[in-house]
Amino acid sequence: MSLFLLFVRLLLALVFIVAGLAKLADLAGSQQALRNFGVPTRLAAPLGLLLPLVELVVAIALLPSAWAWFGAIEALALLLIFVAGISYNLARGRTPDCHCFGQLHSAPAGPSTLIRNLVLAALAGVVVGFGRSSADFDLGSWFGSLALGSRIEILGGAIMLAALVGEGWLLWHVLLQQGRLLLRLETLETRLTETGLTIAPQSAPLAGLEVGYPAPAFSLADAGGQTHNLQDLLAGGKPLLLLFAEPSCGPCTALFPEVGRWQHAYQEKLTLAVISRGSQKENQGIGQGVTRVLLQKDREVQTAYQVTGTPSLVLIRPDGTIGSRLAQGAEVIRGLVANAVRGPSPRSLPMASTQHNGHVVQPQHGPLAGAQIGEPAPDFSLLDLDGKPIHLSDFVGAETLLLFWRPGCGFCQRMLADLKAWEAQPPEGAPQLLVVSSESVESNRAMELRSPVVLDQAGMSIGMKYGATGTPMAVLVDAESKIASELAAGAPAVLALANRAQKKSTPA
Repeated sequence: MSLFLLFVRLLLALVFIVAGLAKLADLAGSQQALRNFGVPTRLAAPLGLLLPLVELVVAIALLPSAWAWFGAIEALALLLIFVAGISYNLARGRTPDCHCFGQLHSAPAGPSTLIRNLVLAALAGVVVGFGRSSADFDLGSWFGSLALGSRIEILGGAIMLAALVGEGWLLWHVLLQQGRLLLRLETLETRLTETGLTIAPQSAPLAGLEVGYPAPAFSLADAGGQTHNLQDLLAGGKPLLLLFAEPSCGPCTALFPEVGRWQHAYQEKLTLAVISRGSQKENQGIGQGVTRVLLQKDREVQTAYQVTGTPSLVLIRPDGTIGSRLAQGAEVIRGLVANAVRGPSPRSLPMASTQHNGHVVQPQHGPLAGAQIGEPAPDFSLLDLDGKPIHLSDFVGAETLLLFWRPGCGFCQRMLADLKAWEAQPPEGAPQLLVVSSESVESNRAMELRSPVVLDQAGMSIGMKYGATGTPMAVLVDAESKIASELAAGAPAVLALANRAQKKSTPA
């Protein structure tokens, strides 16, 4: 047993020495890797330097028998932090480069990376579990017999262990916070997708290649061995959607049934191909009616299109140029597919941007698709908060302000007080209000609105019929159930639309 433990210690020490020195030789790459894993930029720089130093301390502590048990504890804690970070990103469908061994070896994190760290953690756990008992010594007596310099070194190691635990705690909470922020951003992107509006980042570039850039050419074999290239996929003169996915990606697997339906239902309007990787056997298991699954050797096409995670979708125009920024995440992907189905992409995209109540939005495909002024308002039937079905046709005979809403939307919350005040004292001639919301019954009841609230359990399915891609948005429907205004986006525009309706309806 002692010989086995010695071998394990030497193996772990070698791994941590190589990893630590390689990261120190490429600090910029290590710091970028931490940012890719979700660590905030302000913490990535100090943690990028601290991590390789901690790895070297762990390696040194594993070598002497006297320190090996403490070094194993530090190694186990560090490896568990790695496992948590990798698992979190894989669960989100992201595969950032691990930069585990600096420039010596850096590959996208995947199941193999996770398994490697779990195996190393198990080995460190063996040393922790058996190393102390097999040494057969009394820790207090042993520590008292050491020279002063050795005691100082051991105390330094204990301090380093405490710092490591603190770093792990901080990193874990940072990752949880980042996860919550990403969920909120994904919900917002669901509303402001490329069906008409998209978020324009202020400090980070949009994902993927620039719109209008020539799409990188490729030639790949499908799971049946047939070769396809970019020109073949564009030969029909239809827009092309490239979905980057992997059979081992959980969010991808959940999306595949919809992909199969899209390929069948929209084949006359667009071409949808899946860019995957792995063996033919692994990808044949995708099933779900999905066709045109093209296999990369590694990630060469993914890299050419600047795709950093899966699932991701990009639109290519019939002329072979990029037609959209990268849509990442299931909800944003659904929005891009819906937009592509509505019609061919324009040759050039407007670049002027406007601001609505804190939303920085940028038109991506011209005017919002949906019902136009004078057209009949799309009818619908939804349940209110008491489970009673409400139809838009129930409101025929009076002008109605149709408000698309979500309780979790920060902009909705900010205008809630103004909306309640408008409800409490509606001026003469004010339209009636119908709120089309989402989320739970409880969260909608908590708003305490007086007007009827109906729940769209599909998110924005009703709003998208009117061209709405976010919240709050509103449109006027006249007494004959026809569209009477353009779509208002953002709290100021919604309230202005309500006030405009009042002025229009009030006798002079």
